[in-house]
Amino acid sequence: MTDSRVPALARELLDAFTTGARVPVPPSARPGGIDVNTGYAVEAEIVRLRRAAGRRTVGRKIGVANRAVWPAMGITTVVWGNMYDDTVQQAKSGRATQSLARMRAPRIEPEVVVKLKGVPPAGAGAAAVIEAVDWMALGFEIVDCPFPDWKFKGGDFLASLGLHAALVVGTPRTIRRDEVAALVDQFAAFKTRLSRNGQIVEEGGGKNVLESPALCLAEFVAAVPAQPGVEPLGAGELISTGSTTAAKPVAAGEQWTMEVEGLDLAPLTVDLVA
Repeated sequence: MTDSRVPALARELLDAFTTGARVPVPPSARPGGIDVNTGYAVEAEIVRLRRAAGRRTVGRKIGVANRAVWPAMGITTVVWGNMYDDTVQQAKSGRATQSLARMRAPRIEPEVVVKLKGVPPAGAGAAAVIEAVDWMALGFEIVDCPFPDWKFKGGDFLASLGLHAALVVGTPRTIRRDEVAALVDQFAAFKTRLSRNGQIVEEGGGKNVLESPALCLAEFVAAVPAQPGVEPLGAGELISTGSTTAAKPVAAGEQWTMEVEGLDLAPLTVDLVA
């Protein structure tokens, strides 16, 4: 795929995101395909278009935090997409309502969300990236795929806004410097419980996110400067660090709750509406 096709692809996929239209043929299945570099170029053009329309980027979501699927997707590290002021909301007292309007096949991912107070250097380990975090909270990312049967490659993922549809952020907790060493272990060991309408759907944990959300964040911090043409990380960005369970299909009328053991974070509940 040549760069001359980036603007048209960006407009097509942004329009699909805005209207809820489906994209019957992913870019990877079209003549010329799409690679990761082009996918990031499309994502960057979408950022430009959204900013020109008055929207503001507030952070990034990390995707595909599972090394086992990287070869099939044509990627060699985690991938990411931008999040916006109109896709991220802060829950009040641990509860929020989220609309699924214009979403095609939404799924929910229980995650740990962090806010950066600084940017760790590439190559930083778990402790160094935790030291760069201002606060952490539980979060629900709603992801949505415009392609049939949720089938896509890495370039498709990037060009479709990283499949990001919404993020609900729970109650933030400031990280103290004297607890960084303990958090290195806690991030790797904590357990999550995901419930729908009061019934447990799946139990997961930090090990499902590249063995730890802190290690996933470290992988991401190293990957950003290595990717040509992407904006550098900045202080104040929100980072959604990857799903602690499998992504679950959702529908309006459902209530989802995330609870954790082994990590001092308040539970989060989201009520989904049409």
